[in-house]
Amino acid sequence: MSEFAGMEDLLQDFLTEAEDLLSDVDNKLVDLERSPDDRGLLNDIFRGFHTIKGGAGFLNATELVTLCHLTESLFDKLRNGELGVTAEIMDVILSATAGVRGMFENLHHGAQPQAADPALIEALKAVQSGEKSDRAAAPASPPAASTAVTPVPAASPKPGEPDWKQLHAAVTGAPAPAAQPPDTAVAAAPAPTAAADTIVQNALGRRSADRPGSSAPSGRRDVERQRDTSIRVDTARLDQVLNLSGEIGLTKNRLNALRSDILNGSNDTETLHALDVAVSQLDLLVSDLQNAVMKTRMQPIGRLFQKYPRIARDLARSLGKDVELMLAGEETEIDKTMIEDLSDPIIHLIRNAVDHGVEDPDERRAAGKSDKCEVRLEARQEGDHIVILVSDDGRGMNPEKLRAKAVQKGLISDEEANTMDERQSFNLIFLPGFSLAAKVSDVSGRGVGMDVVRTNIQKLNGSIDIRSMQGKGTTFIINLPLTLAILPVLLVKLGDQPFAVPLSMVREILPIDPAEVKEVGGRATMVVRGEVLPILPLCNLLGWEQQCTPGYGVLMQMAELSFILAIDSFAGREDAVIKSLDDFRPKGVAGVTTLSNGQIVLILDMKEILGAAGEQRGVARAMLIKPPAAKPARAEAPVAA
Repeated sequence: MSEFAGMEDLLQDFLTEAEDLLSDVDNKLVDLERSPDDRGLLNDIFRGFHTIKGGAGFLNATELVTLCHLTESLFDKLRNGELGVTAEIMDVILSATAGVRGMFENLHHGAQPQAADPALIEALKAVQSGEKSDRAAAPASPPAASTAVTPVPAASPKPGEPDWKQLHAAVTGAPAPAAQPPDTAVAAAPAPTAAADTIVQNALGRRSADRPGSSAPSGRRDVERQRDTSIRVDTARLDQVLNLSGEIGLTKNRLNALRSDILNGSNDTETLHALDVAVSQLDLLVSDLQNAVMKTRMQPIGRLFQKYPRIARDLARSLGKDVELMLAGEETEIDKTMIEDLSDPIIHLIRNAVDHGVEDPDERRAAGKSDKCEVRLEARQEGDHIVILVSDDGRGMNPEKLRAKAVQKGLISDEEANTMDERQSFNLIFLPGFSLAAKVSDVSGRGVGMDVVRTNIQKLNGSIDIRSMQGKGTTFIINLPLTLAILPVLLVKLGDQPFAVPLSMVREILPIDPAEVKEVGGRATMVVRGEVLPILPLCNLLGWEQQCTPGYGVLMQMAELSFILAIDSFAGREDAVIKSLDDFRPKGVAGVTTLSNGQIVLILDMKEILGAAGEQRGVARAMLIKPPAAKPARAEAPVAA
């Protein structure tokens, strides 16, 4: 039973506000490290901790109050000039915020927080008195590029209670501390800053669990489901929905009155004109209402971005690099459900940029660059898509080295490597098992992560591309639909049966000329602007027994795979409102939508269809098509993605 029975609403309100405050504190701490004399930042951070402490006291969360009070007292001395901002103090403060965040996880499960790590409490008291903590957890086997150590384990949770460190690991990316023998849990600091580094690791742990696809504890997944059901909506948007609903109600009343008049025999020109006006007005109002409701799902992406400066700072410090994460476009709005799913992929891209992208200080100086590395995270809206950029000013990628490594690992053949262009070479990093790391570390080297990043992006009907220049840096470009509730689709036909394919995959539509179809290696192919592309008849992919006589081809792009989807005809573009098939979903069907004429159309999941057809890394199955009886007329309005 929850320890907060009867206070659930109050608890959730506190956690919502407190987590936002803590994220803001984390970002301001990163800013404070760059501007240690900024009294405004110190005051803002002090007020944030004071507010969290007040709410925790009202909930009788004694251990949380204790940790916040100690940290608040330290900030009071900093803002009064009794202490100066140093690297050791910053490490202790950042470990305290991680401890507070871990305690929030207990509260999410309706349990009072456990006591903070004794080493953290000792360190907070030591730095307040102007001393340096000399107690630290002994490292088991420190990684070469990091001062990370094995954390001191806290007391095991009681039976039936959640393990808050496991939950904290799922949020911050820090795995649960490994157990240590009691006699090795405490050791003298090997260097002046080692104690501070140790304390950070005690609270944060290594972030090796940050990879997309890492398994979170089942309890954490329960928390995610509970927390993701709510959304913050601007009252102005709700007012707009309410006003439109009222106008639709008035229009409905007008239509009912006109219906009664017509049933009573009033079918004169004036009545019919009034009916036409009312229907047109209703159509406009419903469209406006749909747009207004969709906007209630939109949230500023800055709420996602705000946790990344802290992550970049912690990783850069552990690797001995000076990295500044620059944020841009935080006001860009995106579907709230997509924000949740974007968290892990962006974390991995930022970690990849800090670990692999930017060089070590010595390497940067040798290349004539400044010691400070710059990683940029930017979001912007382009039409009905959101573009997210993760870029760095580091060493860039060498296509030849990528191809050689992929061949060495057996991921591609020599023949495939020789035919790859620069773009295809960059995309090799998305293959499972690919890694350029010389050795495995807590941060990288196992060849997992980037393939999951692409998979997660594709699940959002998006795409990810790479631009890189040796010595200049690398940019990852994520392209996403504005919302998942409405999907722009191209309607294609087999005979009279329409199907919908995501427009984001469509490059263009072109007629299939039998004279241009060539058989290469047992496959039907066409050359489009110098590129040899396989022709895949949709009727064969769907297993239709009818004769395939396609007249048009849809040039489609899926990750590194380009192909021509052969169809009979097409019926234009539509914005589909997706309806999921929860009880019964045939393989290769992402959902259904209803056209304006009431016809139900299947939305095809091309990735699943190609997988069922045996497509692997762009190698098409041999499916030859029969040439049509006559050359079709060129499409009047080619569609481009």
